[in-house]
Amino acid sequence: MKNADFTGDFGSNEFESVMALVRDYFDGLHHGEVSKLRAIFHPDAYLKAPGLRRGLEQWLDAVASRPVPSEQGRPYDYKLLSIEIIKDQAMVKLECPLFDHFYVDFLGLLKENGHWLIVNKMYTDLREEL
Repeated sequence: MKNADFTGDFGSNEFESVMALVRDYFDGLHHGEVSKLRAIFHPDAYLKAPGLRRGLEQWLDAVASRPVPSEQGRPYDYKLLSIEIIKDQAMVKLECPLFDHFYVDFLGLLKENGHWLIVNKMYTDLREEL
């Protein structure tokens, strides 16, 4: 059996690309930047929470019409909890405290045409458990 070549970067470029997308997601949420958020979501992405289903444009309209956390002096307390990348798919788990909510988001990503995009967002509010 031939020894494997372990001189590669073990996907660090992919990890960095996914991290950049996560930063854009956090920045887009915190600063209410709908254009930044639109750029990192696939157009047919769907957002799902218990009892709630929304298409991307519905969600972006909600982001555009709500107060902007940074303008209200809210802290930038978003946290990356985990990233798992397998070939051209990734799953990201995040903490996203927004206003009076404490969301945990699971973002499903696919790499297509050389770019990572969010194709699915599932989230729940842990506010009542805290």
